Amino acid sequence: MSSATGQSERRVALVTGGGTGIGAACCRALAEHDIRIAIHYNTSETHAQALAAELPCAFAIRANLAEPAEIDDLVKALREKTDRIDILVNNAGVNRNGDTATLKLEDFDAVASIARGTWYLTKLILRRFMLRANAGRIINMTSVVGHTGNRGQVPYTMQKAGLDAMTKSLVQELRGRAILVNAVAPGFIDTAMTRVLPDEIRDDVLKRIPLGRLGQPCEVAEVVAFLATGASYVTGTVIHVNGGLYGG
Repeated sequence: MSSATGQSERRVALVTGGGTGIGAACCRALAEHDIRIAIHYNTSETHAQALAAELPCAFAIRANLAEPAEIDDLVKALREKTDRIDILVNNAGVNRNGDTATLKLEDFDAVASIARGTWYLTKLILRRFMLRANAGRIINMTSVVGHTGNRGQVPYTMQKAGLDAMTKSLVQELRGRAILVNAVAPGFIDTAMTRVLPDEIRDDVLKRIPLGRLGQPCEVAEVVAFLATGASYVTGTVIHVNGGLYGG
């Protein structure tokens, strides 16, 4: 447990995949609400450590969410640093693109293993922290393509649609508890993933977005912060942040 004075009174958020992109924006947005941030990363150590140095009372923590043993170690390490996790943002994800006829089984498994890891981490955070406190906020980062589908992204769309379903199912399991579970489904956001899109694909995407532009990570993070710090009568909901691309 943390021995820092007053630390147990400060809310704590764990953001998976928090070192870059939307995850990093979520860390910054939550820190503005005087929340201590645990920045999870797997391979983005440099970015996560730099972000931890930038934010007040933040720390970086590593685990491969595809490995249950590493998730166990992650939760143990968290318990050494804090006696509470008030907010869990399940943002980490892996994408492997390819049409079903050619996609390799190991590519599918790489995506599916993160979905399993997200469920397992959520289970442990519930058991070790939120159920004991009878309080908490869980926010699952899903995607517009989990609702619309997208060619060459069957494993990814399955993972994201599954997170939406997990959101709604957890709400039923937590009936009577003061633990809120919601999902945020971004559309096409200006991140490293979308910057490498070929020009013709990017142009086609922009034509389909009524606002005529890609979203910014901070615009997704604003919704995450709303669900994490307010929204006391919102649970079991998927909020779409996509510039009008899909209405839900």
